[in-house]
Amino acid sequence: MSGSFRVAGLFAGIGGIELGFHEVLGDKLDTVLLCENWEPAQKVLKARFPDVELHPDVQELRDLPDNLDVLAAGFPCTDLSQAGRTAGIRGAQSGLVAHVFEMLAVIKNRGRRLPWVLIENVPNMLTLDRGEAMAYLVQELEALGYRWAYRVVDSRFTGVPQRRRRVIMVASATEDPRAVLFADEAGTLDEDKLASNAFGFYWTEGNSGVGWARDAIPTLKGGSGVGIPSAPAVWLPEWSTEPTIVVPTIEDAEVLQGFKRGWTDPAIEERRNGPRWKLVGNAVTVGVSKWVAERLLKPGSYDGLDDTLFQRKAGWPTAAWGENGKVHRVFISEFPRQEKYTSLLKVLTVDECPPLSYRAANGFWTRLQKTNLGQYPGFRRALEDYVDAASPEKQRITV
Repeated sequence: MSGSFRVAGLFAGIGGIELGFHEVLGDKLDTVLLCENWEPAQKVLKARFPDVELHPDVQELRDLPDNLDVLAAGFPCTDLSQAGRTAGIRGAQSGLVAHVFEMLAVIKNRGRRLPWVLIENVPNMLTLDRGEAMAYLVQELEALGYRWAYRVVDSRFTGVPQRRRRVIMVASATEDPRAVLFADEAGTLDEDKLASNAFGFYWTEGNSGVGWARDAIPTLKGGSGVGIPSAPAVWLPEWSTEPTIVVPTIEDAEVLQGFKRGWTDPAIEERRNGPRWKLVGNAVTVGVSKWVAERLLKPGSYDGLDDTLFQRKAGWPTAAWGENGKVHRVFISEFPRQEKYTSLLKVLTVDECPPLSYRAANGFWTRLQKTNLGQYPGFRRALEDYVDAASPEKQRITV
C-alpha cells in the first residue's frame, strides 16, 4: 500500500475500531475525523487520539473529508439490543444511523462512492421486528449503489475470553465485500477444550437465561436487562479462598475488549468508575476491527459456491451478501479465525475483584430457583452456599 489510508469514524465511542485499524496500519493510518456526542466518550477520544478532529454530533455533520478509504459506524444499539428498549431501527438512538446514509449521499452527489463502509451492531437486529433493521440498512446501501455483506462473529475468535456476538457489515461500490468477511473460516470453538476453573454469568438474569460462558464472560453490556449498569459475575469453582463468586474490575473489562488497562481513565468522575462500564460495554472489540482492517488491506478469496438465494420471512441468517435486490445466504461459522486463546483467569486480577454482593447473589438465586436453568454441575450448590455465607445473619455471627 502506498500513501495513507484515510478513515472517518461516526459513533466512535472509545475508539475500538480506530485502535484496531491503528494496530494494523500504524503510521499509514490517517484518521481524519471522529464523531461522538457523549461527553465521557469524547474525553477518552481526545486523550487517546489528540490529533484527530472530533465532531460533537452526527446530526449536525454536513459533510465528510475528501478521499476517504473507509467510513466506519458502530451506530447505537440502544433500540436494537435485548438489553435495550427494542424500539427498533426507527428508535431515537439506533435511528441515528440514517445520518450515515445522508453522508454517503453527499459524497455520491459529488460524483464519488467510497471504497469501503463498515457498520457494526448487535445480532438482535437480525430478528427484531422480523429483521427490519437489516432490511433498512440493505435498502439504503443498495439505493446508493453499494454491494454489501455481513457476518455475525464471536469476539472469542480474537483470543479474548468474552463471548460477544456482533454483526459486522461491509459495503463497497468498487470492491467485493465477500472477500473481506468470508475469506476466513476456522469453524466453531471447541468449548470442551476450555478451562473449567472460571465461568461467567449474568446475575441480573435468571428468569429466562444466565448468560453462561465457560472460561469467558458473557457479553459486556452498557446496561443490564433490568436497566442496571452491571458487569457479569464469575464463578471460580476451584478457588481455595473466599469469595468464589467475583465481579471483574473495570480494568479487567477493558482488557476483555482488547484495550489496555486504564484506557477509559480520562472519563473517571467522582463517583466510582463513573460511566466507564457503559463506555466499555458499548465498545467494539479491538481484535475484531483489527481483523477487518487486515482484510480490507488484503482481501482474500471467496467462491460462494454453497450460497443460496434467501427470501426473508421472519428475520435474517447469521451471514449473507447481496446486490440489486437479491440476497444470498452464506453458511459459515462465527469464527473467521481462532487466535491463541487467553484463559479468563489470566485476564482477571482476582485479588482485586470485588465479591458479588449479597443482594445481587440472593436476587439471582431467588429467580433461578423458579426455573431449571443454571444446571452446570456444582453451580447451583455453590451459589446457594455463597448466598448463605454472605447473608446478613451469617455476617453478624461472624463479626
